[in-house]
Amino acid sequence: MSLVFPRPLRPGDRIGVTSPSSGVDKPLLPRLRAGIEALRARGYDVVVGDCMDGTGPTSAPKEQRAAELTAMLADPAIAAVVPPWGGVLAIDLLDQLDWDALDAAEPTWLVGFSDTSTVLLPLTLRLGWATLHGANLMDTPYLPPDGLLHWTDVAAATGPFTQRSPGRYRADGWDDYQHDPGVSHMSLPDAGHWTVLDGTGGGAGDDAGVDVTGRLVGGCIETISPLAGTPYGDVAGFGAGHADDGLVVYLEACEDDAYTIGRALHGMRLAGWFDHARAVLVGRTPAPDADGLTQHEAVADALGGLGIPVVLDVECGHVQPSLPLVNGAYAHVVADGDRQEITQVSGGGRG
Repeated sequence: MSLVFPRPLRPGDRIGVTSPSSGVDKPLLPRLRAGIEALRARGYDVVVGDCMDGTGPTSAPKEQRAAELTAMLADPAIAAVVPPWGGVLAIDLLDQLDWDALDAAEPTWLVGFSDTSTVLLPLTLRLGWATLHGANLMDTPYLPPDGLLHWTDVAAATGPFTQRSPGRYRADGWDDYQHDPGVSHMSLPDAGHWTVLDGTGGGAGDDAGVDVTGRLVGGCIETISPLAGTPYGDVAGFGAGHADDGLVVYLEACEDDAYTIGRALHGMRLAGWFDHARAVLVGRTPAPDADGLTQHEAVADALGGLGIPVVLDVECGHVQPSLPLVNGAYAHVVADGDRQEITQVSGGGRG
């Protein structure tokens, strides 16, 4: 399967907002408006769909959510679609989307993370569309810290771009959007850097150097691991189709304890998700440890014997800041001492 990249985002383009999973309840509508205004301030037109209700676990019945998302992604007047955030049940859309209509359409950027990755990943695996694992709409007002790019800049890229770990993060959660709906400065009081499994499966070490290339693919462990073994999660087949390039698989845990994450990673391994991987990137996580097993140890137990680099605490998940990654992009990953960076090539070319 060939990879197809949406056209670069440009000021004046239209961006669609819909909630394929959870909507936005009334107390957080001011933050939603702040996200929309942040896009308009960058020069984009914004259209908001009907599936936005936040009073239940999903924004609308699955048929309605699937129809609205399909319509936005297939609309040639819409250049990108970004949900307010993830949620809990985007998996119920996968057999409701009109895959034939999407296959016939020009690709459109779908942007987001968390439960949105439940849709991002199948679009790349089944259709070859590049998709953007980055900030959701509620995160869009934030200015990126030094070293990282805003998701709109990534979607606008026409050539290689490099992002570097800022070496800072926020361990204590997120800003209070109800108290300060317009917050745009990301407070990152904690120091941290990438670490690399020592190669024995027994722990992490700072001295191992990593320099690898491959096609990026991945998402949130809790929401994409259930796709293994289904027609929507054939990472093994995607890897075989791009065996010359190899894969760089990135994963991140949101909230499940280390036992649950360990089981999920083992299942993904048994399903062949790492058969063509040249490296695995694991996001820094707020998810809890378990009795006698840390999150790092769960990764080491499941993936430490793969014989490829496993890089921990990458900025690609539920801990601020977040490094936008393009599913399908050819990437060059370096983790060697103070050099911790990812270069991605827009348009599917090699770097």
